[in-house]
Amino acid sequence: MLYRLKSQDIIGKKMLKVNEKYYVADHGLREAVVGANIQNVEIILENIVSLELLRRGYKVCVGRIGEKEIDFVGEKDGAKLYIQVCYLLNEESAIQREFASLLSIRDNYPKFLLYKEGAFSGSYEGIPAVKIEDWLLS
Repeated sequence: MLYRLKSQDIIGKKMLKVNEKYYVADHGLREAVVGANIQNVEIILENIVSLELLRRGYKVCVGRIGEKEIDFVGEKDGAKLYIQVCYLLNEESAIQREFASLLSIRDNYPKFLLYKEGAFSGSYEGIPAVKIEDWLLS
């Protein structure tokens, strides 16, 4: 019913024993327990993305670089990808904040920022921003 994602130090490449995250296998279960809470829309979006990464065959964990968090690090067939998830991507401060974690990663694996709403489109310093629904359909 729950998926536990461990936390990984991206620079040191070791699994951390703190800051694990849990995602539900069926969002309806969360709604039944917690109730409809639109204020937690980012948690819902993260849950959707985590389940899709698992469905696509990735081994998934949460990434850490110092104090910064990368929502998801996916590994499959010796390759990685990094994903940051946010709901609204329109103000410059939000754009800089959401891309900051991804920009601090110094390897050449793909990095994506997935978002639901906002006027931003394209990429930021070479990192593409993709609407979540487009990513789900790809």
